[in-house]
Amino acid sequence: MSVKIGSVKPFSKCFLKGIKAGDELLKINGNDIMDVLDYDFYMADETVTLSFRCSDGKYKVVKANSENCGLGFETYLMDSQQHCKNKCVFCFIDQLPKGMRESLYFKDDDSRLSFLFGNYITLTNISEHEIERIISMHISPVNISVHTMNPELRVEMMKNKNAGKALEIIKRFADAGISMNTQLVLCPEINDGDELKFSIEELSKLYPAVQSIAAVPVGLTKYRDSLPQLKPYNKDTAGEVIDIIEVYSEKFRKEYGTGLVYPADEFFIKAERELPGADYYDGYPQLDNGVGMVRSFCDDFFDELQYNNEKPLYNKVTLATGTDFYPFLSSLCEKAEKKYGINIQVEKIINNFFGETITVSGLITGKDLYEQLKDKELGERLILPYSMISDYTNHTEHKNKFLDDMTVEDLEKLLETEIILTAGGGSQLLKDILGVK
Repeated sequence: MSVKIGSVKPFSKCFLKGIKAGDELLKINGNDIMDVLDYDFYMADETVTLSFRCSDGKYKVVKANSENCGLGFETYLMDSQQHCKNKCVFCFIDQLPKGMRESLYFKDDDSRLSFLFGNYITLTNISEHEIERIISMHISPVNISVHTMNPELRVEMMKNKNAGKALEIIKRFADAGISMNTQLVLCPEINDGDELKFSIEELSKLYPAVQSIAAVPVGLTKYRDSLPQLKPYNKDTAGEVIDIIEVYSEKFRKEYGTGLVYPADEFFIKAERELPGADYYDGYPQLDNGVGMVRSFCDDFFDELQYNNEKPLYNKVTLATGTDFYPFLSSLCEKAEKKYGINIQVEKIINNFFGETITVSGLITGKDLYEQLKDKELGERLILPYSMISDYTNHTEHKNKFLDDMTVEDLEKLLETEIILTAGGGSQLLKDILGVK
């Protein structure tokens, strides 16, 4: 096992020993190196011994540490990203239209990305070596897409004969003390109802290793003609999911001191129910999964609104968001308008590209933004959430593009308005509205 070196920093320990790009790193302190997790784990020692095979066939040994080693690698993971082998009936990538950039069609199921970036894995693509490495290195937390704890149903939903057996790995991780965050992508009349109850009960038996259980509604685009027929959640069915979860969360609070299982914000919005307070989310363990994101954002905005007495630099700004968040953002901005005397225009963007059933801001394209904003008086700046251009499959190449490959600069020119991408929660949004740091 080895990884190819992409670069060597001039005058570092490895550079001075003659290590060059194209050479291979074989071992650190006698341990095989496969990827970034091995490298970071073994480089943590104060001094390490690195073994190399050079491009001329010779072997070299270098003593160094993480600060003076100087090695760079061709990719962050040091090898290729692992592709998902499932064919889930609800897979969002299968619902993408043709003609989008290639990276968007890559189905990730890589245990390393779970630890490094918080991606969710199904455990159907993990080798015994990786399982043992997670346990021996005590890599935590691992984020797992469970969907159901019923092995037969999991096979059916994921169209993978090993999907049910892979659930045994969750128990192995729990026995080894590996922390896990789990998610259930719920499809009406498939894995909700009694199946949801069963999954919650089975996962809760593994507490505290299972730190949280998120229930997320299936996302359905308009590009499903050749795919299995699935229903979207409506007011009644979304309410039924919330009712089931709240029975369990109350029970777990008494037993464990935590709610443990949480519905995504989208369930509350679809059910037309008031969002819970911050205490309900127990520190927001699944914030990036859309669980408590609205509550956290609103509370953060209100805190900044209370203490920030800066004068706004602008007379009018426009914010664009998806249909789910629109009423919440409008309410926040009304309060900011009253305090600061600034005109804040909030625009609700309908997702024509993927279909109106897709209601989150992160899946809005540049074309939809342009078509729905081109005839508006936008003021001195247009503020968009950074999630509209975020692409975890490539953290550099597409960092300034919407999902349809329109760039932020292209949209700025078309709308003739400065665009600000906001990230960091409600507090940062208010600062961006005011134009202050």
